[in-house]
Amino acid sequence: MYKLSDLINKLEKILTNKNLSETISLRISISENYDFQINNLVKHQNHQDIKEITESFSEVINDEPYIKNFEITEKYFINLEIDVDKFINDSRNFKQAIKDKDSKTIILDYGGPNIGKPLHVGHLRSLNLGRSLYQINKAAGHNVLSDIHMGDWGMPIAQIIGFIDHKNLDIEKVEIDDLEKIYPESSALYSANNDFKEIAQSINKELNQNKENVLKKWKKIKDISIDSLKQTLKILNHDFDSWMGESDVNHLIPKMINKLKKNKKISLDNGAYVSNLNSDPKILITKSDGSYLYLTTDLATVLNRIELNKFDKTLYIVDKRQKLHFEQLFKSIDYFDFGNEDYEHIAFGTINDSNGNPFRTRDGDTKKLIDLFEEASTYIKKININLDKKTNQLLSNTVLTFSDLITNRMTDYKFDLDKFTSINGKTGIYVQYAQVRAKKLIKNSDIEMKKLTVDISKIDDSDLNLIRGFMKFENYFNQAINNSEPHHLADYLYEISNLFNSMYQNVNILDNQNKVVKNNKLIISQYFIEYSEFLMDLLGLEPVEQM
Repeated sequence: MYKLSDLINKLEKILTNKNLSETISLRISISENYDFQINNLVKHQNHQDIKEITESFSEVINDEPYIKNFEITEKYFINLEIDVDKFINDSRNFKQAIKDKDSKTIILDYGGPNIGKPLHVGHLRSLNLGRSLYQINKAAGHNVLSDIHMGDWGMPIAQIIGFIDHKNLDIEKVEIDDLEKIYPESSALYSANNDFKEIAQSINKELNQNKENVLKKWKKIKDISIDSLKQTLKILNHDFDSWMGESDVNHLIPKMINKLKKNKKISLDNGAYVSNLNSDPKILITKSDGSYLYLTTDLATVLNRIELNKFDKTLYIVDKRQKLHFEQLFKSIDYFDFGNEDYEHIAFGTINDSNGNPFRTRDGDTKKLIDLFEEASTYIKKININLDKKTNQLLSNTVLTFSDLITNRMTDYKFDLDKFTSINGKTGIYVQYAQVRAKKLIKNSDIEMKKLTVDISKIDDSDLNLIRGFMKFENYFNQAINNSEPHHLADYLYEISNLFNSMYQNVNILDNQNKVVKNNKLIISQYFIEYSEFLMDLLGLEPVEQM
């Protein structure tokens, strides 16, 4: 909590003077009578000077104006109660409190879709996590760049071009629906027919040689695919700063390979180039036929980004099944001396159907993301037929986003429309309804909110609980950004929405004859709207105006 930064610095100095150099960490207290907890002394309870340290802590905490009450337990847990009066009338600085003094440039790599294929359910978590991490890091003051990182080169493209030629199709008349059928059919033919396999391999070679006739067909396929992707992403409220793909770095690979050979970082092994790094399994850089792997392209992408952008860190938002790939990538970046930037794999689990099985269509195909959106939209329409198209779309995206982000990213989860569209429980519909209710309350009050301040002497328990809920914002935000885990903010949004509803239902606010009590609840409701809408923005949700 930024208001306690001076206190934390003083406590850390006490520890440093006792040769206990460490960072004081504020945690949310498990005691309902306190707001925060400090656990640093627990592990030092057998220190020879623990009594003196405790006394020094007590003196410093006792002098802190923002602390109303505190206790140090027998086990050396320190519980702190914040002075609500000092907090509430200065609570609108919460957006500034989370700014990082050390601003960085961060690239988000989504390991995006292959061209020729539609976005499917498997892309949902990467999109949602990426958008939220983008907003979270941006809110902290970082410069953030998002790159969809498409698969737009290599054998899959060669197979599509070969199939179009094989079937004598007019590529100028091919549309996205055609490509969606061609992609799996060409892959199946490649596996079953050696003649077609040779044709596709020849086309792939010509693609890498930049043969004009092949490049023309490739560009047509890419343009159709990107146009379709952008249409779907617009509906789902996603966008990217960069639309780079494998094709943008393919020309850099030969030079990279030659330099790695010269520096004796790679060597031939049965026709394939492997890293000379001692690892198990061996890290493959190229295949025996000379073709490239995802790792080859990712390494070239790293070099390209270093040349084009000065960045500090790259987050790869790709599912946990790719763990080995990224372990090998990061080891290779280090071993090949590709700069000192930081890299992290933001892994995540899968989305399953309500029975816990992989999400498929009735025909057994992977469900398209736009179809999942339409299912949510139709479901919401049945619940409330009076919603306009825009509100329905926002709520549909809320369902697809909040139900995804409320789950720890490493956990697989079941997608259940009936559960996720409920007005009760931890759902996006619930948090949307809470802020709609709060806005309606403020609007119907017809009072100028800027002139109001909270009179602490007249607040009740429901008011106090919500105010104390606001105090926790920084802790939840820090957990989210430090661990790249938006579910902490989704949990917190639900928590304060629940606390607001409790306050709202506790008493009739607009008809309350006690003007001070009424004004208290109105200004606290206004604070809730500000916190709620900011949290929604961090999660990639857009507030609705009606429900």
